[in-house]
Amino acid sequence: MKVVLLQDVKSIGKKGELCNVSDGYARNFLLPRKLAKEANAQAMNELKNAEAAKEFKIKTETEQAQKSAGAVKGKTIKIYAKAGQGGKIFGSVTSREIAEEIKKQLGVEVDKKKIVLENDIKAFGTYNFDVKFYNGISATMSVAVCEAD
Repeated sequence: MKVVLLQDVKSIGKKGELCNVSDGYARNFLLPRKLAKEANAQAMNELKNAEAAKEFKIKTETEQAQKSAGAVKGKTIKIYAKAGQGGKIFGSVTSREIAEEIKKQLGVEVDKKKIVLENDIKAFGTYNFDVKFYNGISATMSVAVCEAD
């Protein structure tokens, strides 16, 4: 009997998959526990619609990520920090501050967790970093840390 899984079932498959199982297993275990439903025309249509919606969502997210990556690629943002004795920065420049400045200066929303710094920024100068927008889509930017007046 062909069934569409409503939840992950160990040794059978993942949620949303179409599986072929024995009639007794389907009638006595999967169907009463609402782990699967019989693969009739309506269930197959719902499965196709769910897959189409997932593909559309991935496509739109990928396009948006490519657009955002193109807008920030190779750009430099400036961050002003207070200096202590000897020209060192109080604390460090964090990915949160960089994300806020990208939004303020370039108008692109970036999650602070998507910013990859090679090491902490604790001195004035220019540093390169990567921004990961989506799986396989990233852009390299730089930040210029300047002394505040």
